[in-house]
Amino acid sequence: MSGKRIEKDSMGQLEVPADALYGAQTQRAINNFPVSGCRMPEPFIKALLLVKQVAAEANGRLGGLTEKQAEAIQKACLSLLAQADLMSHFPVDVFQTGSGTSSNMNANEVIARVASADSELAIHPNDHVNYGQSSNDVIPTTIHVSAALEINNQLLPALLHLRRILKSKAEEVGHHCKTGRTHLMDAMPVTMGQVLTGWTNQVEQQLRNLEAVLPSLHKLAQGGTAVGTGINAHPEFAKTFCQLLETKTDVAFKTVGNFFPLISSQDTVVTISGVLKSIAVTLMKFANDLRWMNSGPLAGLGEIALPALQPGSSIMPGKVNPVVPESVAMACAQVIGNDTAITVGGQSGNFELNVMLPMIASNLLQNIQLLSNSAVLLADKAIEGFTINEDNLNHALDRNPILVTALNSIIGYNKAAEIAKKAYAQGRPVVDVAAEETDFSVTELQEMLSPKKLTKGG
Repeated sequence: MSGKRIEKDSMGQLEVPADALYGAQTQRAINNFPVSGCRMPEPFIKALLLVKQVAAEANGRLGGLTEKQAEAIQKACLSLLAQADLMSHFPVDVFQTGSGTSSNMNANEVIARVASADSELAIHPNDHVNYGQSSNDVIPTTIHVSAALEINNQLLPALLHLRRILKSKAEEVGHHCKTGRTHLMDAMPVTMGQVLTGWTNQVEQQLRNLEAVLPSLHKLAQGGTAVGTGINAHPEFAKTFCQLLETKTDVAFKTVGNFFPLISSQDTVVTISGVLKSIAVTLMKFANDLRWMNSGPLAGLGEIALPALQPGSSIMPGKVNPVVPESVAMACAQVIGNDTAITVGGQSGNFELNVMLPMIASNLLQNIQLLSNSAVLLADKAIEGFTINEDNLNHALDRNPILVTALNSIIGYNKAAEIAKKAYAQGRPVVDVAAEETDFSVTELQEMLSPKKLTKGG
């Protein structure tokens, strides 16, 4: 057929597009898995090529490959990583064989073809590119490597940026006092500084949580091969591989004494995913609070005004909506859903192999990307630029009957409740009602019920 070539694998012959770098096993996967149209994420493919590059270098040093073979494979990996159309060579659907063998062989075939063409050597996908490896250790290793690199290069910097913006905003608007709310109902006053430093501390806790689990992500399955016994791999391969990988990435990747849990389970990734879900919950809290404080501008709380970024309605002129917090909330919801899928995937460790690896990898990397982008977006286009509607803050504070809580220890809870109810019913400032119902003067009550003073406790 025009535009086709014949490729052969252990199962026979089949047609492959003439200009495709991949071979028969990749084509079989394309034919077998027309499920979602979603390919493995680019960070995963790049990490997979890095794994293959380092494996070739390690095998070259240990004598499993000749110097020329190892060099040809490494050069092919680097050449592919530099290509703008890299992903066109990796068309396999996420929902493929649960081991990720199709993606592993996709990489092996592409690398072998490029290496053979550039070196004029006969580089074989299995015998050379996959030497001393199995899909069963390559794919779990690639999951860990890709996630570790994305967390280090994307998510941690994004959360640190969000923390910086929160600290800066707290210094800028921290002196403003507002009505606190519990159950969405008026409560004792707080300052904007207290609100924003609370958010800052939440981010700092999430950073600690993330950093605490990263060492587990740095432990790799590479060297365990098919079932964890290390069959067909050089005894020093795992150690050499990790040393070379650390040199290239500046990440402290380590081999393990027992490969079985890293191949048969995805417990580490389930734990990491739980931390990512927790970060999503934190960001969603920020997004929802910003939406509430921004609500209005006339009939809502109207405490702050978020930056006006785009028209909010196709029919109502002048309407502007809190689009960034809405975007972030949706991204966080997706992260929470992905975590559930990863949890189910983690349960699919049947005997010596987990068989939901591609889905786990895809969801994990999507979550890292969603959270990284959302943290920066929320910081730069919502938190950094919102302004305070001081008149609205003060109006609500002055009429907040809950301020009478400060008199509990003096006049008792029941009397204070009577004053609060009367102030609510009559729509009057609590100071005026308290002056009528107690022996304190307005001046004394203004001092005792000062919202600013009440934010300091005591």
